[in-house]
Amino acid sequence: MKCQKCRSTIKLHGSLEDTSPASFQLLLGAPPPTTATPTLLPYDRLNTYSTASSSSTSANPSVRRGFPSSTSSTQRGTTSQAQSIYGSQNPAESFVMLTESQLFPPRPSLQQDTPSTDEDTSRSSQLHRAERLFEILSARTDIDHPICQECSELLIEGYTKRLQNAVRERDGFVEFAKQMHSEIPSAEEQARADAELQRLRAEDAAAMAELKALEAERADADAEIKRLEAELEEVAREEEQFWRERNAFSSKLEEFQNLRDGVNLQYDHDSKQLEKLQRTNVFNDTFCIGHDGFFGTINNLRLGRLPNQQVEWTEINAAWGQTLLLLATVAEKLGFTFDGYRLRPMGSTSRIDKLDISESTGGEPRLTTLELFSSGDIPLGRMFLHRKFDMAMVAFLECLRQLGEYVVQRDPQLQMPYPIVKDKIGDVCIRLAFNQDEAWTKACKYTLTCVKFLLAHTR
Repeated sequence: MKCQKCRSTIKLHGSLEDTSPASFQLLLGAPPPTTATPTLLPYDRLNTYSTASSSSTSANPSVRRGFPSSTSSTQRGTTSQAQSIYGSQNPAESFVMLTESQLFPPRPSLQQDTPSTDEDTSRSSQLHRAERLFEILSARTDIDHPICQECSELLIEGYTKRLQNAVRERDGFVEFAKQMHSEIPSAEEQARADAELQRLRAEDAAAMAELKALEAERADADAEIKRLEAELEEVAREEEQFWRERNAFSSKLEEFQNLRDGVNLQYDHDSKQLEKLQRTNVFNDTFCIGHDGFFGTINNLRLGRLPNQQVEWTEINAAWGQTLLLLATVAEKLGFTFDGYRLRPMGSTSRIDKLDISESTGGEPRLTTLELFSSGDIPLGRMFLHRKFDMAMVAFLECLRQLGEYVVQRDPQLQMPYPIVKDKIGDVCIRLAFNQDEAWTKACKYTLTCVKFLLAHTR
């Protein structure tokens, strides 16, 4: 046979082989385990019981307690198995009647007197009786039989724990019963509880009225919130429109500011350029008057001659042409007209027209052209050989004097650098016929100085 739990092979105890019919009758007469009908208790009492029994069950919190306990599925299975075996349909039967023939097989006939046959019959009868006994035990308990010694020890240990749990549950029931008896209120406590109940009901009614008032206020507040939310949405739309317009205006303003900055930069540049141009004198750039040692120069052209520095007449003629052009330009700038003279700047062949009015001509002006240049064929120092050139230089001094007096009349604080009297400038004669090279060169230098003074006045 095999253990019904671990399925290991077991050997039956020798006492089971010699079981008498009386022993079987004792086993059959034992009442079956009764199942307590579960008592239905209110939920609040179960909670109170759980609270009361928590102290006693805290030592072993893993043990599950149930109230009321139910019959395990194993027990129900074994009970139904026993009922099917013995043909009983009533689960309330406390015992099953077994006939002697069911417990003890028929004795072997006297004819079977061989030893081997008797031994086999006895062995079979013992096995059959043991099986019937195990079936009865399985039907009476919630354990399938047979079981081995190790499984029996485990079952005993489990039943011991169940016993301990049952003891703790019993103690919990006792504690719960004591608590229930101690909590039965007296008449005075009942009166106080009734008064407290009435007070709480009054407070509950007042709280309910206040709650209704608060709910009405909440409804009003919800309506106000909806109105404010609608107003907020309108304000949000207006704000969005405002920011759109503001961004558009900012873009236009930025474009205008960029345009303004560009105009300001252009204006600053033009102002600086204008100031630069205003400080610039075109006459100074066109007619640069300076000196080169003892010589006076105009546009780097030397005006004069020295014995040790023979300047070409082409350079001298060009210098006189530039000087005459400068004098004519200054007179035009100041709006001055020369009296009796007309300047004709023509570069190296410049001329001055002298207008003479006499009675012999009947009041008609006589034009005399004076050449302000020399061919260079006549040597210096020869008297009367430079008469035309000298007359042209004297006429130039006269024109320079007239323009100088005009400028002094406009601004009395001004004064010509060198006085001009007829053919002399600064007590030096401008004629070549009566001068040496040094004196004539000096007179030419004084002439350029006076012309530069008039040029500065035009600024």
